[in-house]
Amino acid sequence: MSVSTRVINTVGVVGTGVIGASWAAYFLAQGLAVRATDPSAGAHERLLATIDALWPSLERIGLALGADKQRIEFFADLETALSGVDFVQENGPEKEDLKIDLFKRMDAVLDADIVLASSSSGLLMSRIQSACRFPERVVLGHPFNPPHLIPLVEVIGGAQTSPDVVERTMRFYADIGKRPIHPRKEVKGHIANRLQAALWREAFNLVDQGVASVSDIDAAIAHGPGLRWALLGPFMNLHLSGGAAGIEHLLDHLGGPIEDWWHDLGDPSMTPELKQKVAQGVREMLQTYAEQDFVPERDRLLVDLVAAKTDSGQLP
Repeated sequence: MSVSTRVINTVGVVGTGVIGASWAAYFLAQGLAVRATDPSAGAHERLLATIDALWPSLERIGLALGADKQRIEFFADLETALSGVDFVQENGPEKEDLKIDLFKRMDAVLDADIVLASSSSGLLMSRIQSACRFPERVVLGHPFNPPHLIPLVEVIGGAQTSPDVVERTMRFYADIGKRPIHPRKEVKGHIANRLQAALWREAFNLVDQGVASVSDIDAAIAHGPGLRWALLGPFMNLHLSGGAAGIEHLLDHLGGPIEDWWHDLGDPSMTPELKQKVAQGVREMLQTYAEQDFVPERDRLLVDLVAAKTDSGQLP
Protein backbone atom coordinates (compact mmCIF):
# COMPACT_ATOMS: atom_id res chain seq x y z
CA MET A 1 0.00 0.00 0.00
CA SER A 2 1.34 3.42 -0.93
CA VAL A 3 1.48 6.23 1.59
CA SER A 4 -1.96 7.84 1.83
CA THR A 5 -2.62 11.57 1.92
CA ARG A 6 -6.30 11.13 2.76
CA VAL A 7 -7.63 13.81 5.11
CA ILE A 8 -9.94 12.42 7.79
CA ASN A 9 -13.14 14.42 8.01
CA THR A 10 -15.74 11.67 8.50
CA VAL A 11 -15.41 8.64 10.75
CA GLY A 12 -17.47 5.50 10.47
CA VAL A 13 -18.42 4.14 13.90
CA VAL A 14 -19.44 0.49 13.65
CA GLY A 15 -21.15 -0.72 16.81
CA THR A 16 -22.62 1.91 19.13
CA GLY A 17 -22.66 0.25 22.54
CA VAL A 18 -20.81 1.72 25.51
CA ILE A 19 -17.47 2.06 23.68
CA GLY A 20 -18.83 2.96 20.26
CA ALA A 21 -21.13 5.67 21.59
CA SER A 22 -18.30 7.17 23.63
CA TRP A 23 -16.05 7.18 20.56
CA ALA A 24 -18.83 8.78 18.48
CA ALA A 25 -19.27 11.59 21.01
CA TYR A 26 -15.51 12.18 21.12
CA PHE A 27 -15.15 12.31 17.33
CA LEU A 28 -18.00 14.83 17.15
CA ALA A 29 -16.38 16.94 19.86
CA GLN A 30 -13.19 16.96 17.80
CA GLY A 31 -15.00 18.54 14.88
CA LEU A 32 -15.43 15.38 12.83
CA ALA A 33 -18.57 14.06 11.18
CA VAL A 34 -19.76 10.58 12.16
CA ARG A 35 -21.67 7.91 10.24
CA ALA A 36 -22.76 5.23 12.70
CA THR A 37 -24.33 1.80 12.45
CA ASP A 38 -25.48 -0.88 14.87
CA PRO A 39 -27.92 -3.75 14.24
CA SER A 40 -29.39 -3.75 17.76
CA ALA A 41 -33.01 -2.72 18.25
CA GLY A 42 -33.23 0.84 19.58
CA ALA A 43 -29.53 1.49 18.93
CA HIS A 44 -30.12 4.85 17.21
CA GLU A 45 -32.13 6.28 20.09
CA ARG A 46 -29.66 5.01 22.69
CA LEU A 47 -26.76 6.49 20.77
CA LEU A 48 -28.29 9.96 20.59
CA ALA A 49 -29.25 9.84 24.28
CA THR A 50 -25.71 8.80 25.23
CA ILE A 51 -24.14 11.59 23.19
CA ASP A 52 -26.44 14.11 24.90
CA ALA A 53 -25.40 12.73 28.29
CA LEU A 54 -21.67 12.85 27.50
CA TRP A 55 -21.64 16.25 25.81
CA PRO A 56 -21.38 18.39 28.99
CA SER A 57 -18.13 16.65 29.96
CA LEU A 58 -16.77 17.19 26.46
CA GLU A 59 -17.75 20.86 26.64
CA ARG A 60 -15.80 21.16 29.91
CA ILE A 61 -12.75 19.65 28.22
CA GLY A 62 -13.11 22.05 25.31
CA LEU A 63 -14.72 21.50 21.93
CA ALA A 64 -12.67 21.67 18.75
CA LEU A 65 -13.48 24.04 15.92
CA GLY A 66 -16.51 22.72 14.08
CA ALA A 67 -17.64 20.46 16.93
CA ASP A 68 -21.34 19.76 16.61
CA LYS A 69 -23.22 16.83 18.11
CA GLN A 70 -25.74 17.06 15.27
CA ARG A 71 -23.10 16.00 12.71
CA ILE A 72 -23.99 12.36 13.13
CA GLU A 73 -25.99 10.10 10.84
CA PHE A 74 -27.22 6.63 11.72
CA PHE A 75 -27.82 3.77 9.31
CA ALA A 76 -29.17 0.30 9.94
CA ASP A 77 -27.18 -1.05 6.99
CA LEU A 78 -23.41 -1.42 7.45
CA GLU A 79 -22.45 -0.87 3.84
CA THR A 80 -24.59 2.27 3.56
CA ALA A 81 -23.09 3.69 6.76
CA LEU A 82 -19.56 3.32 5.39
CA SER A 83 -20.23 5.33 2.25
CA GLY A 84 -18.03 8.43 2.26
CA VAL A 85 -16.06 7.70 5.46
CA ASP A 86 -12.33 8.40 5.74
CA PHE A 87 -11.59 6.18 8.78
CA VAL A 88 -13.45 3.38 10.53
CA GLN A 89 -13.60 2.71 14.29
CA GLU A 90 -15.13 -0.75 14.86
CA ASN A 91 -16.66 -1.60 18.24
CA GLY A 92 -18.48 -4.88 17.73
CA PRO A 93 -18.81 -7.77 20.19
CA GLU A 94 -15.58 -9.42 21.34
CA LYS A 95 -16.08 -12.54 19.23
CA GLU A 96 -13.35 -13.49 16.78
CA ASP A 97 -15.56 -15.15 14.14
CA LEU A 98 -17.96 -12.20 14.14
CA LYS A 99 -15.14 -9.67 13.77
CA ILE A 100 -13.47 -11.61 10.95
CA ASP A 101 -16.73 -11.54 9.02
CA LEU A 102 -17.38 -7.89 9.90
CA PHE A 103 -13.96 -6.78 8.69
CA LYS A 104 -14.37 -8.84 5.53
CA ARG A 105 -17.62 -6.97 4.80
CA MET A 106 -16.09 -3.55 5.54
CA ASP A 107 -12.99 -4.34 3.52
CA ALA A 108 -15.12 -5.34 0.52
CA VAL A 109 -16.74 -1.91 0.11
CA LEU A 110 -14.04 0.57 1.11
CA ASP A 111 -11.09 2.00 -0.82
CA ALA A 112 -7.78 0.35 0.05
CA ASP A 113 -6.34 3.46 1.75
CA ILE A 114 -9.09 3.76 4.37
CA VAL A 115 -7.91 2.47 7.75
CA LEU A 116 -10.06 -0.10 9.54
CA ALA A 117 -9.35 0.22 13.27
CA SER A 118 -10.75 -2.13 15.90
CA SER A 119 -11.51 -1.29 19.52
CA SER A 120 -11.03 -4.96 20.44
CA SER A 121 -10.03 -5.45 24.08
CA GLY A 122 -7.93 -8.53 23.50
CA LEU A 123 -8.24 -10.14 20.06
CA LEU A 124 -5.29 -10.36 17.66
CA MET A 125 -5.36 -8.34 14.44
CA SER A 126 -3.52 -11.10 12.58
CA ARG A 127 -6.67 -13.16 12.96
CA ILE A 128 -9.15 -10.33 12.34
CA GLN A 129 -7.51 -9.31 9.05
CA SER A 130 -7.26 -12.87 7.75
CA ALA A 131 -10.25 -12.69 5.35
CA CYS A 132 -9.64 -9.17 4.01
CA ARG A 133 -8.62 -8.20 0.47
CA PHE A 134 -6.47 -5.43 1.91
CA PRO A 135 -5.29 -6.78 5.28
CA GLU A 136 -2.51 -4.21 5.36
CA ARG A 137 -5.01 -1.47 6.38
CA VAL A 138 -6.42 -3.37 9.40
CA VAL A 139 -5.08 -2.15 12.76
CA LEU A 140 -5.93 -2.21 16.45
CA GLY A 141 -7.13 1.10 17.90
CA HIS A 142 -8.00 -0.04 21.41
CA PRO A 143 -9.21 2.78 23.68
CA PHE A 144 -9.53 2.74 27.44
CA ASN A 145 -13.05 3.09 28.79
CA PRO A 146 -14.54 5.69 28.64
CA PRO A 147 -12.92 6.73 25.32
CA HIS A 148 -14.40 10.21 25.41
CA LEU A 149 -12.35 10.98 28.54
CA ILE A 150 -9.38 8.59 28.81
CA PRO A 151 -6.53 9.55 26.44
CA LEU A 152 -4.91 6.12 26.02
CA VAL A 153 -5.23 4.25 22.71
CA GLU A 154 -3.21 1.10 21.95
CA VAL A 155 -2.25 0.86 18.26
CA ILE A 156 -0.80 -2.33 16.82
CA GLY A 157 -1.04 -4.11 13.49
CA GLY A 158 -1.37 -7.75 12.62
CA ALA A 159 1.17 -9.78 10.67
CA GLN A 160 0.03 -8.19 7.38
CA THR A 161 -0.55 -4.61 8.56
CA SER A 162 1.48 -1.95 6.80
CA PRO A 163 3.88 0.05 9.03
CA ASP A 164 2.54 3.12 7.23
CA VAL A 165 -0.98 2.32 8.47
CA VAL A 166 0.27 2.01 12.05
CA GLU A 167 2.03 5.36 11.71
CA ARG A 168 -1.00 7.05 10.14
CA THR A 169 -3.30 5.67 12.83
CA MET A 170 -0.99 6.83 15.61
CA ARG A 171 -0.86 10.28 14.03
CA PHE A 172 -4.64 10.50 13.63
CA TYR A 173 -5.28 9.64 17.28
CA ALA A 174 -2.58 12.07 18.46
CA ASP A 175 -4.03 14.83 16.27
CA ILE A 176 -7.43 14.48 17.98
CA GLY A 177 -5.95 14.63 21.48
CA LYS A 178 -5.37 10.97 22.30
CA ARG A 179 -2.22 9.41 23.82
CA PRO A 180 -1.44 6.52 21.46
CA ILE A 181 1.10 3.84 22.33
CA HIS A 182 2.48 1.15 20.04
CA PRO A 183 2.94 -2.35 21.50
CA ARG A 184 5.79 -4.10 19.70
CA LYS A 185 4.19 -7.56 19.67
CA GLU A 186 0.67 -8.96 19.47
CA VAL A 187 -0.46 -10.50 22.76
CA LYS A 188 -3.93 -11.29 24.06
CA GLY A 189 -5.25 -8.30 25.98
CA HIS A 190 -2.56 -5.97 24.58
CA ILE A 191 -0.81 -3.96 27.35
CA ALA A 192 -3.25 -2.10 29.59
CA ASN A 193 -5.75 -4.93 29.95
CA ARG A 194 -3.00 -7.42 30.78
CA LEU A 195 -1.77 -5.11 33.52
CA GLN A 196 -5.32 -4.79 34.82
CA ALA A 197 -5.78 -8.55 34.64
CA ALA A 198 -2.71 -9.07 36.83
CA LEU A 199 -4.23 -6.82 39.51
CA TRP A 200 -7.69 -8.40 39.17
CA ARG A 201 -6.18 -11.86 39.55
CA GLU A 202 -4.75 -11.08 42.97
CA ALA A 203 -7.80 -9.02 44.02
CA PHE A 204 -10.05 -12.03 43.36
CA ASN A 205 -7.55 -14.30 45.07
CA LEU A 206 -7.51 -12.18 48.24
CA VAL A 207 -11.31 -12.30 48.37
CA ASP A 208 -11.31 -16.04 47.67
CA GLN A 209 -8.82 -16.70 50.46
CA GLY A 210 -10.68 -14.51 52.95
CA VAL A 211 -7.72 -12.16 53.31
CA ALA A 212 -9.74 -8.99 52.70
CA SER A 213 -13.22 -7.78 51.90
CA VAL A 214 -14.20 -6.39 48.52
CA SER A 215 -14.52 -2.91 50.01
CA ASP A 216 -11.09 -3.07 51.67
CA ILE A 217 -9.44 -4.14 48.40
CA ASP A 218 -11.11 -1.30 46.50
CA ALA A 219 -10.03 1.14 49.22
CA ALA A 220 -6.48 -0.20 49.14
CA ILE A 221 -6.18 0.74 45.47
CA ALA A 222 -8.36 3.86 45.27
CA HIS A 223 -6.78 5.48 48.34
CA GLY A 224 -3.28 4.02 47.91
CA PRO A 225 -1.27 3.13 44.81
CA GLY A 226 -4.14 4.03 42.48
CA LEU A 227 -3.58 7.70 43.32
CA ARG A 228 0.07 7.45 42.30
CA TRP A 229 -0.75 5.37 39.21
CA ALA A 230 -3.10 8.12 38.04
CA LEU A 231 -0.06 10.36 37.72
CA LEU A 232 2.86 8.06 36.88
CA GLY A 233 3.30 4.49 35.72
CA PRO A 234 4.71 1.56 37.74
CA PHE A 235 8.34 1.97 36.73
CA MET A 236 8.51 5.71 37.35
CA ASN A 237 6.83 5.22 40.72
CA LEU A 238 9.47 2.62 41.60
CA HIS A 239 12.15 5.10 40.57
CA LEU A 240 10.75 7.79 42.88
CA SER A 241 10.46 5.25 45.71
CA GLY A 242 14.23 4.75 45.46
CA GLY A 243 14.90 8.30 46.62
CA ALA A 244 17.95 10.13 45.33
CA ALA A 245 19.56 6.87 44.16
CA GLY A 246 16.54 6.05 42.03
CA ILE A 247 15.30 2.78 40.63
CA GLU A 248 18.70 1.06 40.83
CA HIS A 249 18.72 1.48 44.59
CA LEU A 250 15.09 0.39 44.88
CA LEU A 251 15.65 -2.79 42.89
CA ASP A 252 18.81 -3.66 44.80
CA HIS A 253 16.97 -3.44 48.10
CA LEU A 254 13.43 -4.55 47.24
CA GLY A 255 13.96 -6.66 44.13
CA GLY A 256 14.25 -9.82 46.22
CA PRO A 257 11.12 -9.21 48.32
CA ILE A 258 9.14 -8.24 45.21
CA GLU A 259 10.14 -11.50 43.55
CA ASP A 260 9.13 -13.37 46.70
CA TRP A 261 5.70 -11.71 46.57
CA TRP A 262 5.35 -12.80 42.95
CA HIS A 263 5.86 -16.43 43.95
CA ASP A 264 3.23 -16.06 46.67
CA LEU A 265 0.52 -14.60 44.44
CA GLY A 266 -2.61 -16.68 44.00
CA ASP A 267 -4.09 -18.53 41.04
CA PRO A 268 -7.86 -18.25 41.56
CA SER A 269 -10.55 -19.76 39.35
CA MET A 270 -13.70 -17.85 38.44
CA THR A 271 -16.02 -20.26 40.21
CA PRO A 272 -19.71 -19.49 40.79
CA GLU A 273 -18.95 -19.21 44.50
CA LEU A 274 -16.20 -16.64 43.96
CA LYS A 275 -18.31 -14.61 41.53
CA GLN A 276 -21.13 -14.55 44.06
CA LYS A 277 -18.79 -13.52 46.87
CA VAL A 278 -17.37 -10.62 44.86
CA ALA A 279 -20.78 -9.49 43.61
CA GLN A 280 -22.15 -9.56 47.15
CA GLY A 281 -19.25 -7.42 48.33
CA VAL A 282 -19.87 -4.86 45.60
CA ARG A 283 -23.60 -4.71 46.40
CA GLU A 284 -22.81 -4.14 50.06
CA MET A 285 -20.60 -1.17 49.14
CA LEU A 286 -23.35 0.29 46.98
CA GLN A 287 -25.77 0.37 49.91
CA THR A 288 -23.88 3.40 51.23
CA TYR A 289 -23.75 5.36 47.98
CA ALA A 290 -26.07 6.52 45.22
CA GLU A 291 -24.97 4.44 42.25
CA GLN A 292 -26.68 6.76 39.74
CA ASP A 293 -24.24 9.50 40.79
CA PHE A 294 -21.14 7.42 40.16
CA VAL A 295 -20.68 8.00 36.43
CA PRO A 296 -21.20 11.80 36.33
CA GLU A 297 -18.97 12.24 39.38
CA ARG A 298 -16.32 9.93 37.95
CA ASP A 299 -16.42 11.86 34.68
CA ARG A 300 -16.15 15.23 36.45
CA LEU A 301 -13.06 14.14 38.36
CA LEU A 302 -11.50 12.48 35.30
CA VAL A 303 -11.88 15.69 33.32
CA ASP A 304 -10.16 17.65 36.10
CA LEU A 305 -7.38 15.09 36.48
CA VAL A 306 -6.59 14.84 32.78
CA ALA A 307 -6.67 18.63 32.46
CA ALA A 308 -4.33 19.04 35.44
CA LYS A 309 -1.84 16.53 34.01
CA THR A 310 -1.97 18.21 30.60
CA ASP A 311 -1.51 21.68 32.07
CA SER A 312 1.42 20.52 34.20
CA GLY A 313 3.57 19.37 31.31
CA GLN A 314 6.08 18.02 33.85
CA LEU A 315 5.04 14.37 33.89
CA PRO A 316 5.79 11.75 31.22
